[in-house]
Amino acid sequence: MVKPAQNKMLKCCTDHSAPLQRTFKFRLHPDHNQQKNLHGTLGACRRVYNKLVEKIQNEGFQSRNDFNYFLTELKESEPWLYQYHSKMLQMISTQVDGAQKAPVQLRKNGHRTGTLKFVKFSEYNTCVYNQSGFHIKDGFLQILRIGKIRIIHRQIPEDSTIRQIIISKSKSGKWHACVVDMDAVIPKILLKKSVGIDVGIKNFAYDSDGFQTPNQLNLQKMLKPLIRVQRKISRRQKGSKNHKKAVRWYQIIYERIKNKRKDFLHKLSTQYAKKYDAVFVGRLAKLNRVKNHTLARSILDSRWGIFANMLDYKTMLFEVPAKNTTINCSGCGSMVPKTLAARIHRCDVCGLVLDRDHNAAINVLKKGLDIFGVLNHSREAAVPQELREVTHVEIMRSRNQEEATGFVR
Repeated sequence: MVKPAQNKMLKCCTDHSAPLQRTFKFRLHPDHNQQKNLHGTLGACRRVYNKLVEKIQNEGFQSRNDFNYFLTELKESEPWLYQYHSKMLQMISTQVDGAQKAPVQLRKNGHRTGTLKFVKFSEYNTCVYNQSGFHIKDGFLQILRIGKIRIIHRQIPEDSTIRQIIISKSKSGKWHACVVDMDAVIPKILLKKSVGIDVGIKNFAYDSDGFQTPNQLNLQKMLKPLIRVQRKISRRQKGSKNHKKAVRWYQIIYERIKNKRKDFLHKLSTQYAKKYDAVFVGRLAKLNRVKNHTLARSILDSRWGIFANMLDYKTMLFEVPAKNTTINCSGCGSMVPKTLAARIHRCDVCGLVLDRDHNAAINVLKKGLDIFGVLNHSREAAVPQELREVTHVEIMRSRNQEEATGFVR
């Protein structure tokens, strides 16, 4: 019997006509006047946002139509808002409407929530142009009442229908444009080209085909400059120019770390997307793992969730229960208890010896294929069905594993 969650996965895999949203992020290079216009646009958006939040605080819950009527009245009282694109200002109503509905749903689920707050000048860094007010041609992005901005981008697919553009400013002052294509179609998925992936700290990703990727841990490598700049911030007087310079340098360092991490995750996810059609990963309780203070920084630095999101929109991703994928033997299915210090899987029943992450990745793939009813013998290249020759691994066995499994040389 197929469970509801499994039935949903089967439907997603077989329905190839469902619409898909793709987003392309590009770097913008505005000149001085264009930056001034962009800052003015963000200021207008922040003004409208705070006015809508004030209306909620004074009158309670409001509908999206109420926000649009109020926006018309606000333009009449503040005529300077007429110089900005009307559709762009209307998208703020949609944003605030979603922001007021989210806490309601969270409270229904038992979470504690607060009220909507006003945003500061430095916190509002996004504006949305929906359906109109923009045009991309010959390496330039034409935005209504802002100008023709030079844009550096890769080739946009010819079948793309651009419905929306999101203009954003990073903490370090860089401008980006996120182009949203709403008419993409889900490609046909073949389970014959599938792989299971186990993520970790030492090896960021270890797949069922034996390919391993070391974890870069970019934050850990940049701890010294981060500590130095944080000390500078603490020594500067708050509100002074030197304090702002130190904060700006701190933001630049953190953005460099973020860019290195995203570059690594994008390249790795693209590599799997080009090679495989379906990817199976274990469903991890990340927040529970962060409770281990010894590994919390490394876990947060790895960003497994972002990697899964990238795989999700680049290929067909399926999450399977990760329970016992490390303990169970991929050769015979018997349980082999081991601690985190034990890096080698050794089964006393079938004699299988391989890396623990490789063993977990094979188990993840098996669980994923079982959901779709795919026989294991059709995946001989990825799922071993009998004892095979394993090359010698240059890792010493852990004493903890010997005690847990009773293995004696």
